[in-house]
Amino acid sequence: MTLQQLRYIMAIDQYGHFGKAAEACGLTQSTLSLMVKKLEEELDVRIFDRDAHPVTPTEIGRKVIDGAKVVLYNVEQIAEMTRSEKDILTGPLRIALISTVAPVLIPGLFKHIGDNYPSISLQTEEMLSETIKDKLRKAEVDMGIMSGPVKDADLLEIPLYHERFLAYVSSNNPAYAQESIRMEDILDQPVWIIRDGLRQLDPSELKTGEITYDRFFEGGRVGILIQVVNNNGGITIIPETHSNFILYSQQNCLRPIVDPVPGRTISMVIRADYIHEAKLNAVVDAVRRIIPGTLLEGVIRKGRLSL
Repeated sequence: MTLQQLRYIMAIDQYGHFGKAAEACGLTQSTLSLMVKKLEEELDVRIFDRDAHPVTPTEIGRKVIDGAKVVLYNVEQIAEMTRSEKDILTGPLRIALISTVAPVLIPGLFKHIGDNYPSISLQTEEMLSETIKDKLRKAEVDMGIMSGPVKDADLLEIPLYHERFLAYVSSNNPAYAQESIRMEDILDQPVWIIRDGLRQLDPSELKTGEITYDRFFEGGRVGILIQVVNNNGGITIIPETHSNFILYSQQNCLRPIVDPVPGRTISMVIRADYIHEAKLNAVVDAVRRIIPGTLLEGVIRKGRLSL
């Protein structure tokens, strides 16, 4: 088994076609097929179903390909250790973010990285929390930015900032007359959420199990919830960092939540074997400039991080 063979099966998985994968690898199709066949014989498994269109991995083949991604990721990590600090700040940087963080951080990330580290090719994508963790384990993304705690022994979590949740209240809701809203008052009425589609969460659902914001809002945009409240009445919950995105004329619909004050900690999540310290600190520097200092967790206010 060679590293090149692992790269070949990853290419076939990517393109779903032996001919296109061979072209991408700079080989003839017959050579690529022979190399994959040798690997299959060595492992005594069929990695691909060649009768499928496009070509797809078998069940065991998918496990082999996922393992190959991790192996090649670690090989690249070793190569990075031999490079200078300047060289490390080059190449692709793949960051996955949950949807309620993406609009807050992505514009500033591209600005900061583009201005200060032009040799880094930043790529960002919005994903659900579980998808981010899965992509990190498979080394398909370099960093994740999501709500903690992550609770995964294979991943390292670095707290970035902590923010409160605010209530966005329709002007025809009785809570609109209050300067602040107690959490128990919110739990006594339906709350607009986006989870398994846009809907109103019944109070009985709110009072069962652990209440976490990301459990209620797993996809979509905060702006959608605000517009729904504007058009249909009711109440929703938004992260503090999104208050700057609300029109000035709608700011009077925001209310702090008290007793208790709900919130979340946003963390950077990386593989436990991640070694790109310079890139990690480039992202942390960007977050310092994007997020108000009062929200920053102590860990990234102290200075440079070391792995």
